Amino acid sequence: MTAIDLGTRVPLRLPTATATFAVGIAGYVGVNLSPYMITAAQTALHADVLTSSWIVTASLFLTALAGLAIAPLCAGPHRRNVARAGLVVATLGFGTAALVPALLIPGLLVGGLGAGGAIAAAGAAMAAFRNPERVAGLSGLVKGGLITIVIAVIPLIGLVPIAVFGAIALFSLIALLFSAWLPAAPVIDPQAGAAVAEAMPIEVPSTGAVRLSPARSRAVTVAGFGLLVAFALWAVSEDSLWAMGGVMGADQAGLTPEGLGVALSGATAGGLMAALLLMIVGDRLGRAVPLVVLMLVGGVLKIIEGFITDATAFTIVFIAWQVVYALGFMYFIATSAALDAGGRWSAPLLSVYLVGSALTPVVGAALISVLGYQNFATTLGIASFALAVPSGAIALLATRLERTTTNTYKEEISA
Repeated sequence: MTAIDLGTRVPLRLPTATATFAVGIAGYVGVNLSPYMITAAQTALHADVLTSSWIVTASLFLTALAGLAIAPLCAGPHRRNVARAGLVVATLGFGTAALVPALLIPGLLVGGLGAGGAIAAAGAAMAAFRNPERVAGLSGLVKGGLITIVIAVIPLIGLVPIAVFGAIALFSLIALLFSAWLPAAPVIDPQAGAAVAEAMPIEVPSTGAVRLSPARSRAVTVAGFGLLVAFALWAVSEDSLWAMGGVMGADQAGLTPEGLGVALSGATAGGLMAALLLMIVGDRLGRAVPLVVLMLVGGVLKIIEGFITDATAFTIVFIAWQVVYALGFMYFIATSAALDAGGRWSAPLLSVYLVGSALTPVVGAALISVLGYQNFATTLGIASFALAVPSGAIALLATRLERTTTNTYKEEISA
């Protein structure tokens, strides 16, 4: 392997960015449309809410599990093939659920499996670009803006299978057309892809070969798995408050359904503003310090939320917390991308988050029943504080690795 294999990251260009974002949106759109999916399943199957919820949950869990299982292939030369196969399966699965009511359940399950491949491929492709912070910000802006429009338009058509599942199938088909532009891994094979981030180049002989440090390899492997665990736990702490926010706001602060709508809409708008801000700032502020600060501030805001008894104040703090959350989420993505240019850690990241997120309604309700609202919010805040230190350390390591491999590449090119 040469230093070029180690240091190559491509600039953000319209074709590769369009492909990466389109594949990622196609894989994740089902998560955003899950409330609509439940209603559409109810309509088609004449089932109750609980049954429909379990069907949709099963589809989303298959998305997460498939993404985790297929992620290693996305760090190597098979990334585009994984994306294409996943998008074909997703198109067929969700298309079947939209058009054939009798096959709605197997269609959703198959579609969920296909979406997992798309999520993993898009996550890995994020690592191929320079300046991961700016790419994560732009991705969040595009995804958030497009999903906001889709969420607003679909109810106007009707929450029926042809509209809801058909929209997901259409997204998958469009992404399939763009998948040829998905940036390839800058390595020869999956093992080489792991070596990109796992090792520090310590010698570049005249042959162009690079000797790699086994100690550094082990350190980055531990850091990568640590990042996935921290991200999953952080997902539980964040989304537990999101899932229970309406109940807590109503009982504790007298928040009305209309007020909850304002809070959720404001949170969505705040997320878009956060993405725009990160896209502009990029990596100018570093990576470790902003991530730690955001996690600490987010923890404080979660604790405050548990003690507020005024509806307006509850809404303001809720929106502020969501802005901080959105920025932290994107910094996690940037850190995973920086750890490995081949996408070894960014490929499974969203699948890991989805596993953690799927558990939050159950976890949140259980914690509230045992602890009450104030202790519930305090527990979530403490979780953010505890996860900030290891997350910041991993972000610092990712930054150093990224700079080292880039400098090595530049030195070999100049030589």
